[in-house]
Amino acid sequence: MTDLIVAGSGMAGLAAAARARELGARVVVLEKAGAVGGSMRLSSGVIWRYRDFDLFREQCPEGDPRLQRVVHERLDQDLDWLASLGAVVVDASTGNPLTVGRRFDTRSLCEALANGLDLRVSSPVASPAPRPCILATGGFQADTWLVREWISAEPLFLRSNGGSQGDGLRIGLAAGGVYSVGMDQFYGRAMPAVESLPVSDWVASAQLYAKHAMAIENASGHRFDEDVDWAELRVVQWIARQRGGRAWFVVPPDALGTETRYGTIADQIERARQLGAAVEQRDQGLAVEVRAAITQTLGGLRVDADGRVLRGDGSRVDGLWAAGGDVGGVATGGYMSNLAAALVIGKRAAESVLA
Repeated sequence: MTDLIVAGSGMAGLAAAARARELGARVVVLEKAGAVGGSMRLSSGVIWRYRDFDLFREQCPEGDPRLQRVVHERLDQDLDWLASLGAVVVDASTGNPLTVGRRFDTRSLCEALANGLDLRVSSPVASPAPRPCILATGGFQADTWLVREWISAEPLFLRSNGGSQGDGLRIGLAAGGVYSVGMDQFYGRAMPAVESLPVSDWVASAQLYAKHAMAIENASGHRFDEDVDWAELRVVQWIARQRGGRAWFVVPPDALGTETRYGTIADQIERARQLGAAVEQRDQGLAVEVRAAITQTLGGLRVDADGRVLRGDGSRVDGLWAAGGDVGGVATGGYMSNLAAALVIGKRAAESVLA
């Protein structure tokens, strides 16, 4: 007999299942892909929070304060929990004075969380889902129709696993749940403007220097508004809605030597050139063509602080929880660690099911 079904085996699903098993439940994890890990396995493994909650609110002003408070207050102990399970920490800090967190080896994360679980791969969850159930299927960034409906009609590069097709969102809505805020928002990166990239290049080839560009313009020469914040996330969301989901970064000569996480800006542009992106010299500086890549949708199901799926009137859908990419309203309006929200809300949902 099964006490709990968890749909999805990324960070949220594995954290929920591991915590439920730790509490004595008989858990079955259903994963429609042929392997576990979801987008977590493809990530850099950095899990973090803002050092100060007021800064969190400032950076993600449209998010649900209840969900944000849970993530902020519980993350540190949940990172300790991951380490206690055997997940390997490869860097004990983020390197950013505004944030607190750790970088984990993603393979060890998957192995530590999955240890001892009843994991059934190539087994998608059916609709309606069995109850109780925690939906953790990873958002809808790989579903072309949903992305066109909510985010952009332009072709976006998928920088995520191909299984995140809105399964949990559809199941939750069919059960009476409602959309969260921020359905038109996503987390992504400006990547070299090429048709395809191997997964091994997804992290290091990201063109993360928008704030150093003197111009960001689309194919018609229309420029990103210089009077607004040039944060990487806002820039990539703008690029996503330009023709072809593409734009140009124009970098002045005196910025090319600026150090980034993956070498200088000149190094990053050269990496883009080697991968096949167009790079050209202009009067203003060096220009490189980039395209918008979508990693994680920020909208999803509306949930309470325990991860319970909510109806439009605020009441709970009986027996149904959600976590990870199936939840919206945490990072809305800005940028935060999606792995952090998945970890905390996934564990919290499991505890709520068994309370």
